[in-house]
Amino acid sequence: MNESSAHILNMNRVLKSIKSDIAVDFICSDMAGIVAVTNKVVFSSDLQTIKQYIKGANHINSNNVESLRLSQSKLYLKIISLSYLQENIINSMNASVVEKLLKKNHIFNNISLASKPRVIKISLKSNMAIIWIDIYPMGYSK
Repeated sequence: MNESSAHILNMNRVLKSIKSDIAVDFICSDMAGIVAVTNKVVFSSDLQTIKQYIKGANHINSNNVESLRLSQSKLYLKIISLSYLQENIINSMNASVVEKLLKKNHIFNNISLASKPRVIKISLKSNMAIIWIDIYPMGYSK
């Protein structure tokens, strides 16, 4: 068993002991930093557990752990068939209107926007719009 495999097994034992369903699939340490790949999106508590393990592990340069962060992967939502011109709004549908609507809806409480929403009018003669919203997976914190 190589050193990397031993760290993966030990880190997974630690995560299992805190009743986490996260598993580390790969770990690599070099001059640029440390990369740990997990089976799914990591929440803050799991991230702290992984950080503590790495800080205490032998043969891993724990000085590379100062800027612990999640991957920058993101998902998108596509909302179709909304009115481009809104009642009680002077301007047409735009990113700030969409953001205000998202804040009012409880479904979006735990979602972090990865960028401004994009609003596209379907055609010149249509009053319908398509909205694309890039989001970070749940558990991501900026």
